[in-house]
Amino acid sequence: MAATLKDIAQEVGVSLATVSRVLNYDQALSVSDETRQKIFAVADSLQYSKTKRRISTSVQNKKLAIVQWYSESKEQDDLYYMSIRMGIERQGQAQKFEVTRIFQNKMGQLTSDVDAVIAIGKFSPAQVQALAALTDKLVFVDDDQFAAGFDSVLTDFRIATERVVTYFWRQGIHEIGLIHGIETSTDKAIEVFDQRYLAFKSALEKRNAYLAKLVFQGDYTSQSGYQMMKQAIKVLGKDLPRAFFITNDPMAVGALKALREANIKVPDRVKIFSFNNTSLATFVYPELSSVNVETELMGKTAVNLLADRLQTGRTAPQRIELGTKLVERNSSK
Repeated sequence: MAATLKDIAQEVGVSLATVSRVLNYDQALSVSDETRQKIFAVADSLQYSKTKRRISTSVQNKKLAIVQWYSESKEQDDLYYMSIRMGIERQGQAQKFEVTRIFQNKMGQLTSDVDAVIAIGKFSPAQVQALAALTDKLVFVDDDQFAAGFDSVLTDFRIATERVVTYFWRQGIHEIGLIHGIETSTDKAIEVFDQRYLAFKSALEKRNAYLAKLVFQGDYTSQSGYQMMKQAIKVLGKDLPRAFFITNDPMAVGALKALREANIKVPDRVKIFSFNNTSLATFVYPELSSVNVETELMGKTAVNLLADRLQTGRTAPQRIELGTKLVERNSSK
């Protein structure tokens, strides 16, 4: 007998409605990552299928390789990229792809018999061409390769950053600090600048309020967030702004630590708004306000783009940019 939602709910110990919403990728549902993953795992073990629809033979059993630009150990420290990968894996399995995972530091494992590739992260032109040599069914996630002729799935940075600036502006805060990141492709060929910095600068310049002395550059790690905030506290002293926009959750966590060590209260003296809204944002005190990024939907969209190429023969590249929303928590109230 085929497994039902009720079977999964009983196995996991949650409600029928929770199981249904998780399996339908309802991002509005407040449920822990652990519970979400357990539901998918139980559904897989029970071989649950939402429908008996026929899978197109142009997709079924095709080999899909996920290329993660991080190493496996580094991915454990970055819930953002891990969540994107998990979204790809789930949708890939739902579409009946044969899914394999390759980390950038083990690219030798990627063989020429793959039918499609989804590349997560930042890639140099040489790396892009190496992937394209394997297959023309290639999608990039979190890397805009549209101009190079490839499907790309991205997150909106410009509007999201404008909303954060407006959020602080409406609180009467006109001097806003920024801690942003910079990184390089794994072959060290290119440096990838943080687009949120450009959006932040533009948003404040049009208000005649941009101050370069309030901008600090890290490398997206918690340690760099800690170091950059310590530097800001030392250099700015009493001129430390009343608010900071920090462009990912790990750096924001590090910044919170530096403020706590300096006995600077959040949000009383300094308010913080972060970006990505991973589960990390709720594991700290005070909980971080953060821009919510639809990471699982990014992964799902990438798989659907591949399926479309395989089923329709489409050759024109598509660029899909997903929206965000602000999630207000105690760090900025």
